[in-house]
Amino acid sequence: MKIAAVAFTLLFAVVASARAAGTVTADDTARFLAGMQPSADSPLVALTRDPSWQRHAKFFDGAFAQLEQRQLSRIRAWSEVNLAAPRPTMFYMFSGPDFLYADAFYSKASTYVLGALEPVGNVPDLTRVPHGAIAPALYNVERSLASILSFSFFITKHMKVDLHANEVNGTLPILYVFLARSGKTIRNVEMLSIDNTGGLHAAGDNAGPNATRGVRITFAGSDGAARTLYYFSTDLSNSGARAAGFLKFCETLGPGNSLLKSASYLLHAGNFTIARDWLLANSATIIQDDSGIPLANYNARQWRFFPFGRYLGPIAEFPGRYQERYAGLFSRAQPIDFGIGYRWRMNESNLLLSVKVPGTETLPVETTSSAEPTPKPVRPKRPRPPEPIPPPPGRFFWFR
Repeated sequence: MKIAAVAFTLLFAVVASARAAGTVTADDTARFLAGMQPSADSPLVALTRDPSWQRHAKFFDGAFAQLEQRQLSRIRAWSEVNLAAPRPTMFYMFSGPDFLYADAFYSKASTYVLGALEPVGNVPDLTRVPHGAIAPALYNVERSLASILSFSFFITKHMKVDLHANEVNGTLPILYVFLARSGKTIRNVEMLSIDNTGGLHAAGDNAGPNATRGVRITFAGSDGAARTLYYFSTDLSNSGARAAGFLKFCETLGPGNSLLKSASYLLHAGNFTIARDWLLANSATIIQDDSGIPLANYNARQWRFFPFGRYLGPIAEFPGRYQERYAGLFSRAQPIDFGIGYRWRMNESNLLLSVKVPGTETLPVETTSSAEPTPKPVRPKRPRPPEPIPPPPGRFFWFR
């Protein structure tokens, strides 16, 4: 016990002296949370000597290496072949903090806009966090990422707990981890808000009663070019979309490419029609699984469809969302060599690339009802849905 006490005393004496020698940058914080060595002169270097961080780093090294081999490298290869002329801006609604797949599908974008309910949160100066709080914070980051690293999506009910459980909270630390593990260098982080007209405001400004809170992260990839990531905490239901200026702000950046993945079939419902119609009007391409926009809501004269993978219908958690039109379209689908969405297992996932026909931007949005009739044919046998994620201390199980 005395030896441990002396070790902790020496560790935090080093941290205290390091504080005077330099400041903690957002990029070094991101690397630390991601289990990667911060820059040599960072005050966070002292904290990497803690066994809890070293275990965390080893754990993330293995988890992200598996994910890269199993999915991300294959998604990038698919996008390179199938996305001929990506737009500078990509939109990812109902995303949570999932920059990882936004970057994998649209690695050539210069502006990323993510929008979801989850709050932005906070990443404090980790050298000023009590030493007993570092290990729980790192474990909480691991726990928050467990489902997306295993299944390719966040489990919403878990996020409500995991993203509020610590001083390091919200979506920001997860965005940091994904940026660092995607090989990005963070240059600047600014808290922002959007007023109800779509105007941007600095964090301290008064953006009105319906302000949408968010963050702008400027970063660079391996090519050194500056890129921008926006994340806004926003309600995309009809009432939320009417009250806030989020979609109006997005219009200033579009048209762009859109991604919809594991979206809880919200765009199938009547109270998300504003967001659905906005995406159809402001997207040059849309990549989605079947939980995105119902096929019946696309104007067939305005879009060309390119199906990939297999359509097996929704998992049991989302009954009544089977689409006969989707099934017919996917009877001629090309194969994909990765899993995605709620059907995360290999050879069970569906991915639809919809490309807007040039010159058809002014055609009206399809008004056909999104309600699909109950299919008469026997539906394909459903594989078992994603298993609950066990949370034993310090480790999770990974699925292939």
